[in-house]
Amino acid sequence: MTVLITILGRPQKDANNCYRKTRYRFGDNDITEPLTFFGWALQQRIKPETLIILGTAGSAWDHLIEGDIDLGQVELEGREALLTSSERGEVSQQQLNQLAPYLSSGLNSEVRLVIIPYCRNETEQMELLRIIADQVGQGEKVQLDVTHGFRHLPMLALMSSLYLRQVKEADVTRIWYGAYDPDTGNAPVHDLTGLLRLADGIQALNSFDKDGDYGVFVPLLQHSGVAANITEPLGRAAYYENILNVGAATGELRKARKAMDESELPPDISLLLPTILQRLDWVAEERQFEKQRHLAGKALQRRDYLRTVLYAYETVITRICQIRQINVSDFEGRENARKKYEDAVKKVGGEEYDNYKMLKNLRNQVAHGTRGDIQRVQQALLNETVMREVLEKLLSQIGQQQLPDKNTINS
Repeated sequence: MTVLITILGRPQKDANNCYRKTRYRFGDNDITEPLTFFGWALQQRIKPETLIILGTAGSAWDHLIEGDIDLGQVELEGREALLTSSERGEVSQQQLNQLAPYLSSGLNSEVRLVIIPYCRNETEQMELLRIIADQVGQGEKVQLDVTHGFRHLPMLALMSSLYLRQVKEADVTRIWYGAYDPDTGNAPVHDLTGLLRLADGIQALNSFDKDGDYGVFVPLLQHSGVAANITEPLGRAAYYENILNVGAATGELRKARKAMDESELPPDISLLLPTILQRLDWVAEERQFEKQRHLAGKALQRRDYLRTVLYAYETVITRICQIRQINVSDFEGRENARKKYEDAVKKVGGEEYDNYKMLKNLRNQVAHGTRGDIQRVQQALLNETVMREVLEKLLSQIGQQQLPDKNTINS
């Protein structure tokens, strides 16, 4: 079901005490007959199953009933009472409920006329969002017109579209605005739906900052029409990075970034792209252990301690493999190198061995639930402040420590 939500304002009257009329011009050069209320033009164009008209007690309800739409001779007493109430700015919901069915029968759409507050404070503004949400069913398709009303109402209506998508899982397909041009007397009609895609991008950035999964950018890019040679490798990279396969993720990310550089991207994506790429800057690190250390630091920033510990531990092992020129995907060779490194630093002792032992015990604890016998590990696991201090210290020294040389490790 398609629902059109529109706002009824109170436009100025001319010298003849009539509301100003405007020809609305759509992008296909379809120009309407002179109208005061843009909602009627949209109703004829979209033909929604439900038309919801929102207005305050002082909106131009008199014109809605007696202006652009001809109701003939029906309900004359109620219409006369509405005219009087409209002049006073005292239109009631009961009056609108009485007249709405006559508009419905004339337009072949269910018409709901709804009184809203003036939205002069936060309480009234939140009430508007609630009213709009109450009018929309779960999962319905919604188009929104923000042309009329007080200047702050369009902003609130845009916020309501985001609210509807979250609480009602509504599909907000269009946001319309008829912009009156005093030079021509016409009103070009603008589609503001791109603002929703921009809001989606901001939400995706927030989601990424929370959990580090840049796969959230894939549906955003797809919805904006970005080509598969960008979205598909980006999706694969997100998967690989999620399972700590940094090498495979790096290759796919480079494919996606190369395709981005060679493509003309939609405006909303071009606006967000520098910020997205900034969050993926770890791919520019030259060596894999540096990428892993970078990702560990990013995880720590968002309080993802599990991934911080896992990446930090992998950083140490990857560097050992690089020193020994062992492929990190060779599990047997990798494990053999790790054991030889552990034996070597244990013989030397000192801070490097203490840090390695601490990191290994933390990794075993968070990955397997095994309890280490180091008091510092238990303190870290029971106190977030201590955990952060321990991890910050370990990350500052990983890759900087004086590892035993290649011959010592190989011995």
